[in-house]
Amino acid sequence: MSSTSEPSESTASGSTSNSRRPVYKTETTGNYWQDRVSIFDDFQRIGEIPCARNSLLSGIASGAGVGVIRAMSAGPFVASNWAVGTFMLISLGTWTVCQNNIEAERRRLQRVVEEMPKRFVKQKAQSPDGGDNVGTAESRPSQ
Repeated sequence: MSSTSEPSESTASGSTSNSRRPVYKTETTGNYWQDRVSIFDDFQRIGEIPCARNSLLSGIASGAGVGVIRAMSAGPFVASNWAVGTFMLISLGTWTVCQNNIEAERRRLQRVVEEMPKRFVKQKAQSPDGGDNVGTAESRPSQ
């Protein structure tokens, strides 16, 4: 799942033509809190962040399960501590694994892109006529 976004045009009133895409401000005040778009907007777009949905759902399910099981043998305060701790541990763990998988996929893709020209050069070098007429009518066998 790719999350490439292009900057959207914003008008003078601050509204965007497509509210699902982030707004990239070119003019900044230098103050982080004034340049920030909105935390509410960040939470609305959390599903667009790679790995966020799966890691949060895994963490919520695991935290709820451990919290319920722990509540059977301990008090609610202890159970809620276990639930929050499990949520954080599982969410961060699945986030890290997913991010590592995405990075490994990017590296494999980059390696394939870098190898493509070498493959074409190798094919041209192996063809008897230098590969000048590969795919043309002269290079096809007659029937």
